[in-house]
Amino acid sequence: MKEQKLNYRFHNPNTVEATADILLKVFIEANRQKAEAAIRQAAEQADKAAAFS
Repeated sequence: MKEQKLNYRFHNPNTVEATADILLKVFIEANRQKAEAAIRQAAEQADKAAAFS
């Protein structure tokens, strides 16, 4: 049997700017923990590098 390809279409009544803002907020919230961990790690590495200088 042939596998059927799925085709999605979304109706977006928002402006391009509003859509970009909404997506940015969603992505920030979804990746908040990863971003905070990366910032903490970078700060720790900077502190260690400063200590050796």
